[in-house]
Amino acid sequence: MPSISDRAVAILNTADPWAKAAMTREAVAAAAALEVGSATPPDRPARPDRPELRRPGDMPKRSTGPKGKIALVHALVHIELNAVDLAWDIIARFGQALPRAFVDDWVTVADEEAEHFLALDRRLKELGAAYGELPAHDGLWQAAQTTAHDILARLAIVPLTLEARGLDTTPATCNRLRGNGDETTADILDVIYREEIKHLAVGICWFEHICADRGLDAPATYRDLLDKNFTGTLKGPFNRPARDKAGMTAAYLPADAH
Repeated sequence: MPSISDRAVAILNTADPWAKAAMTREAVAAAAALEVGSATPPDRPARPDRPELRRPGDMPKRSTGPKGKIALVHALVHIELNAVDLAWDIIARFGQALPRAFVDDWVTVADEEAEHFLALDRRLKELGAAYGELPAHDGLWQAAQTTAHDILARLAIVPLTLEARGLDTTPATCNRLRGNGDETTADILDVIYREEIKHLAVGICWFEHICADRGLDAPATYRDLLDKNFTGTLKGPFNRPARDKAGMTAAYLPADAH
């Protein structure tokens, strides 16, 4: 019987986004009865021919107005698809060396990220568009490749930095959407927001667990890894209530980022 890692790699090697989501649901349903196993993940997940992938700096600015709504939702669909792959990659790449609870936590994250992808994809179709019709940025997977050498670096950059920034920005996006009369998209983002707090909490939990095992101070280690691996600039405003709820205290922020 294929292991969880085998299934993770199969999902990563599947280009069709909707098949990837369906395989995720099947793997999640079977995971409790499976061993973690060992399998080698690809350097990059398989992707469909579209969307065209661009550097983050080459992407047009998002908007929540009538003209920009499709572009916004398309960008979010792409982010959630990447999040599905990131969850399976962290399992296949690092799960064998960590407690089973680590794998179980990220299986749950993969399941919820697949739901987010499907919910936003349905919304995109309701708006008369389809995933792949617009370009998308490749920043999330560039971050995954940069941190493929170390679980602490991966946790520091992906959940603790990039996903945490989503918590900082989503409430304002929801407010703008509601101000433009789009309650439907805002409601979907509200659900995603609440679940992403849990995902950040998973990242913090395991970051602190591994730091403790290595005799490291977690906030200081995060700041060091951020300096070494993050190519962007970490600036506020920060959603302190959401970050605190996830366990990411102000001690994690660099002094010049408060």
